[in-house]
Amino acid sequence: MYCDSHAHLESDRFDADREHVIARAREAGVRCIITCGSDVETSEQAVRLALQYEGVYAAVGVHAHRAASVARNAQGEWAMDEAAIRRLADLARQPRVVAMGEIGLDYHYDFSPREAQRAVFGRQLALAAELGLPVILHSREAEDDFRSLIEAALQVRGVWHCFLAEGSFAEWALARGFYLGIAGPISFKNAAYLGEIVRNAPLERLLIETDSPYLAPHPMRGRRNEPAYVVYVAEHVGKWCGLSGAEIGEITFANAQDLFGVRADGC
Repeated sequence: MYCDSHAHLESDRFDADREHVIARAREAGVRCIITCGSDVETSEQAVRLALQYEGVYAAVGVHAHRAASVARNAQGEWAMDEAAIRRLADLARQPRVVAMGEIGLDYHYDFSPREAQRAVFGRQLALAAELGLPVILHSREAEDDFRSLIEAALQVRGVWHCFLAEGSFAEWALARGFYLGIAGPISFKNAAYLGEIVRNAPLERLLIETDSPYLAPHPMRGRRNEPAYVVYVAEHVGKWCGLSGAEIGEITFANAQDLFGVRADGC
């Protein structure tokens, strides 16, 4: 059994064959897919998909790229729009919603002003704590601010998705009780440093994911990624841990159950 702990099934790149994508995942042994919103609209779509398809769960949140769409700048102070907060809170209380996400910071593209990103991220961390939900976290080239905001927040638990940061940040995340989400880059030729992080991390703190439709793993690199390909991620994680892909699948499925409360029967 495998759990794809981070996908974007609501992406329009799946519009033509979404049902077949989900069916292929089940045929590959994927019993759980967590599809993650990127803004209010895609969060609504994620919830609908979770209610429609067996084995699909939803996470709701506003990605760093979309922070400016739900933030307001008043006299130089950024704050998240209260209407967006209320809508996310309503969505988060729906059946089969298991996390707040994908939320965080991204200073690589800076599609939203950094001040807006920080305001929206901090407010969503607080909302997750209020609702008792784990968080699915994104950080790219923003690790210092990312860490500061989490340390300033109320107690939160969750996963640092598609972990690609330095080993010191892995140590910090693990020490705080977070999981590391391992995606397709574990299979890339330049990923030896990531493999070492995986080898040294406790197995009970690892999750596997596709981040589909992005970042397809070898040997599917260059194609549209999809949840069925999480089995390749498991195989590459297993090579670093001295285990089979199937064993990694079982271990990380149990980890997803512990963090998100998902079930093998999809209910």
